[in-house]
Amino acid sequence: MKFYMKILGCAGLCLALCITAALAGTKYYVNDTLTITVRTGPALDRKIIALPTVGQEMEVLSTENDWSMVRLADGKEGWVLSRFITDETPKGIQLEILKKKYDALKNKAAALTEENKILKAENSRLGADLNTSETKLKSTDSAYETLKKDSTQFLELQTKYKETTSKLAEQTQKAEKYEDELTKLLWNKNIKWFLSGAGVLILGFIIGFSTKRQRRYTSLM
Repeated sequence: MKFYMKILGCAGLCLALCITAALAGTKYYVNDTLTITVRTGPALDRKIIALPTVGQEMEVLSTENDWSMVRLADGKEGWVLSRFITDETPKGIQLEILKKKYDALKNKAAALTEENKILKAENSRLGADLNTSETKLKSTDSAYETLKKDSTQFLELQTKYKETTSKLAEQTQKAEKYEDELTKLLWNKNIKWFLSGAGVLILGFIIGFSTKRQRRYTSLM
């Protein structure tokens, strides 16, 4: 019987140690009670060493009946009534956390609203730029078509100019050839006239000389 009692005692001690270790790894807060007392021992007549307020964190080191031994954030250790502490975040702290989240979301929403305004303004500017670009594109297309048409006319005129230039060169060559032939003809004709005139002069000179000579001969007779 004593052996079983020792086993049960060891089991209970181990269980208590496990519970104490588990409690030591958990954050505890002062519950929604405004102020509690931390005493030097687990009794109401013990000396008060601290007065933590709602939401103050503490670490539970061990428990004894209705009391818990805790370590405060500043390192002080003492005993508090277990009903005044909780492992759940107090409503006031939860409300403060929610308020901070709300303020963060509100600021983010305001930033997103402002960014949305900027994006709308940018979108409007881009739309105006797009309309301007489309207008310029239409103008460019029109100018391109005009240039294309003018280029076609220019090529046609260039082709006609080359054909006319080629024909003019041929006609110029023919005119030069005809001019050379005409010059030769005129030169031959002038030579003939010159020779004819010279022949006439020589013939007249001979006739005159013969006539003069006969006259002299007749007078001598």
